[in-house]
Amino acid sequence: MKLDEAMKQLKEKGYKTTAKRKDMLTFFVKADGYRTAKDLIQYMEPTYKGISFDTVYRNLHLFDEIGLLETTVLNGEKQFQITCTHNHHHHFICKECGKTKEIAVCPMDEVMNELGNYSIEGHKFEIYGLCPMCKSA
Repeated sequence: MKLDEAMKQLKEKGYKTTAKRKDMLTFFVKADGYRTAKDLIQYMEPTYKGISFDTVYRNLHLFDEIGLLETTVLNGEKQFQITCTHNHHHHFICKECGKTKEIAVCPMDEVMNELGNYSIEGHKFEIYGLCPMCKSA
């Protein structure tokens, strides 16, 4: 998702499009993979001295709730990345650096055969490990 797209969605959902929210979303648009709330605070601190964890977490929750961010849990900590809006895919996520790689294969065809008369409303498929750079380090 691009920044202008995210800001437009925020406004369409009835939320204010403040400079602070724009800067938060900019961080995730530029990030290569999943990032923590702590990473966001470190990014925001030079511009917004004393930015509170409350403000950051409240906005992260909002962005997740309205679909601007995707979340996962790595090493016991919730992490975020800008939502992918292109073709259906899944992710390999590096447990060390948080970088992601798209995976085009989807296991849902097989799962749907197993759950023939169930109503599936969504799914998420993630693979965790080390990217080539972290593996060689």
